[in-house]
Amino acid sequence: MPVMEVMSSQRVPVKIWTHDVDEKSKVQLANIASLPFIHHHVAAMPDVHLGIGATIGSVIATHKAIIPAAVGVDLGCGMVAARLSLTANELDEKALKKVFDQISRDVPVGRAQHADNRVLVDAAQPFEPRLKALTDRHPQLLKAFGKFSKWTNQMGTLGGGNHFIEVCLDETDQVWVMLHSGSRGIGNTIASYFIELARKDMERWMIQLPDRDLAYFPEGSEHFADYVEAVHWAQEYAMQNRVSMMELVLAALQRHLPPFEVTTEAVNCHHNYVAQEHHFGENVWVTRKGAIRARDGDLGIVPGSMGARSFIVRGKGNADSFCSSAHGAGRRMSRTAAEKQFTESDLVQQTAGVICRKDKGVIDEIPGAYKDIDEVMANQSDLTEILHTLKQIVCVKG
Repeated sequence: MPVMEVMSSQRVPVKIWTHDVDEKSKVQLANIASLPFIHHHVAAMPDVHLGIGATIGSVIATHKAIIPAAVGVDLGCGMVAARLSLTANELDEKALKKVFDQISRDVPVGRAQHADNRVLVDAAQPFEPRLKALTDRHPQLLKAFGKFSKWTNQMGTLGGGNHFIEVCLDETDQVWVMLHSGSRGIGNTIASYFIELARKDMERWMIQLPDRDLAYFPEGSEHFADYVEAVHWAQEYAMQNRVSMMELVLAALQRHLPPFEVTTEAVNCHHNYVAQEHHFGENVWVTRKGAIRARDGDLGIVPGSMGARSFIVRGKGNADSFCSSAHGAGRRMSRTAAEKQFTESDLVQQTAGVICRKDKGVIDEIPGAYKDIDEVMANQSDLTEILHTLKQIVCVKG
């Protein structure tokens, strides 16, 4: 059954779709709710947990202002999934291990990127004119971009952390491909640059905040329009990055599995982004920091951890959530805490039946570090309808 905890604050209430929320996260939610431009209330999804400035799993509607750190540094991070014509009885473990190795070779992970790849460079080229216009206005960004090589070569790459590529089976044993990634190094650099500009604006204007990571750009201020343009650029880049990666993954599968077709249009959705929307009688900016849009009929993806189930969902358009949904299981403990508590043996046990890395380098992503995805889904049954339940059989981690 869905739950909602309503937390009072200085200005507007906070509506939380779980009772499983720690005190530090409650402080962050109260800090957000105290800001003068917050619209109506703050919504926290059932996967809510501590973030930088704003909790991950929060939905923040604002009047004529945006908080860059609430949008986050992995601009446009999100998911894509597609169903294939293959079924479980057409797969075998030997072929799936070859698929794991092929994907690991074809899709750079962590800080790695492609060597010059004409197809991927061509996919990135349409983004260049807008980026040049942005760097012409902000030449300091060019210096920041020097921290990594060609941004075009990061098109079609996974990144690190909790990013992943999975081959899954649904409730009818149909094969799906699902992956999670964002705007890579260039999105992070753009976000970090504008977060620092917002902090400097707060200092210059002597605006006191409950947390310096809640620094914001008001509409009409010096950097507001450029930040919006930069975020939209990165969100579009992130979406294309997922499309390009999906093409690489499908090609890897085609080398080792029987012939197949993609039988459904891919679901491709952001869960770290900002957009203009209409809620409770007003046109506002909606920041979803670790949440997906779930208007009535919207399709979305809510993944579990690397050993748990994931879900393809349809939104119910719940107004109190600003038409939003959880974006995943949500962390129960920090990466450092997970590395201290769990062992490689625990990882092997918790990822039984999944072809994936099982070494100490991914212990921070062990399923036990995450909330129970089934509980998350039960808590948000008034936000989404489950269409498909997926269980991974191959998982490539960032």
